Amino acid sequence: MAELTNLPVQFRGSALARRILKLMGWQVHFRGLPAQHGVIVVYPHTSNWDFPVGLLAKWATGLEAKFLGKHTLFRIPLFGPWLRWLGGVPVDRRASGGVVEQMVEMFARKQQAGEYFWLALTPEGTRSWRPAWRSGFYRVTLSAQVPLVMAVLDYGRKEVRLVDVMTLSGQVDEDMRRIAQVFEGCRGFREELAAPIRLEVGKERQ
Repeated sequence: MAELTNLPVQFRGSALARRILKLMGWQVHFRGLPAQHGVIVVYPHTSNWDFPVGLLAKWATGLEAKFLGKHTLFRIPLFGPWLRWLGGVPVDRRASGGVVEQMVEMFARKQQAGEYFWLALTPEGTRSWRPAWRSGFYRVTLSAQVPLVMAVLDYGRKEVRLVDVMTLSGQVDEDMRRIAQVFEGCRGFREELAAPIRLEVGKERQ
């Protein structure tokens, strides 16, 4: 797996967020992004603590990335605007075609307009244990033809690492083998809840 070397997209992060993470014993490894559009896959996701740690890492690096949220949440007064401010994107899971198609269409619009757009996804989709990863992140990345960056949320080393990037080949077994190499040895807050790094069989709407 190649580390990010050509990094034209740079950010200026928050020194305060970096100090807070340091006080918490955490380190963030990130040097930039390879393109204006792409998907960030975040693993493992086993605890409510993942959100504040991830948010602090986002602020510390200055990384601009969106995340998905149920569309009804964005209708809640105050909470909805706050979610948007954090980077939330409302999606309607009942819509024809499903979430993957909505995201692929969004990437197409952003690419056509020349607008920056990175989307962070948790392949487990839940903090509870699952037998495999959901395939949505893979299908969005492959269909939108954008790079995939791996975000390692490692409670064992207390590190957030975004230093590996790949272009999916469409050969699922080989791609997942390479992805698993990046996340090998990382520990979630609750290790027993981390899903095995393999895709669920069958097409999903999410």
